Amino acid sequence: MAKQILLDCRLFAVGADLSGASNKIELTSEYEDKDATNYRSGGWKEVLAGLGSAEISGEGQWEAGDPSKVDDASWSALGGLGPYTVCPNDSIVGALAYFTKGMRADLKFGEAVGEIAPWAGAVKSSWPLVRGQIGHPPGTARTATGSGTALELGAVGAGHRLYAAVHVLSAAGTTPSLTVSIESDEDDTFASATTRLTFNAATAAGGQILRTDGTAITDTHYRVAWTVSGTTPSFMFAVSLGIR
Repeated sequence: MAKQILLDCRLFAVGADLSGASNKIELTSEYEDKDATNYRSGGWKEVLAGLGSAEISGEGQWEAGDPSKVDDASWSALGGLGPYTVCPNDSIVGALAYFTKGMRADLKFGEAVGEIAPWAGAVKSSWPLVRGQIGHPPGTARTATGSGTALELGAVGAGHRLYAAVHVLSAAGTTPSLTVSIESDEDDTFASATTRLTFNAATAAGGQILRTDGTAITDTHYRVAWTVSGTTPSFMFAVSLGIR
């Protein structure tokens, strides 16, 4: 990916797409540096990586009135845990995505008279920050069962995990239900697909995040699959997945 001007970042916060109400998104990740210096350190300070952490902070134009708006979504998530996904350049399938399970830590609103009403807030990580890809785009409505494009993420080594987050942005129809899963296979034909993660059935906007148990996976290709049921159901959702 070449150098770029940030023009089309995406921010998915649990069950809301806050991209159109955001004009600044910052993502930080760090490890504590623990001093391990001793008499055999050769006169140089030695450090070891301690606890890791990540933070997503954002700000933009304040809106309220339904669950998709930044105030409603932020207020309902405040103090709670959920999935958050950031894309530095759009959210098409295969686009670079950073995501984590985090706690919505704060919400700030207000400015001087005559100014556009702003919002600001931050999310503190409770799971590792994962660098992955978008497996399902937010702008494609799904009305029937299907599966998505194969992504070559590589094998999952022992002690590592496959992570995935689903952001259900809208649900329509009578008794609509959406069950999302992540499948793997040895190549992009998915002739012998294996289900690695299955999310709880969703009937309304919301978000979930899952990870495998740390067992090695030799498959190298992954895709999103979904089961849709109900009367005239329609779902808009985004999925990010990656290995950490």
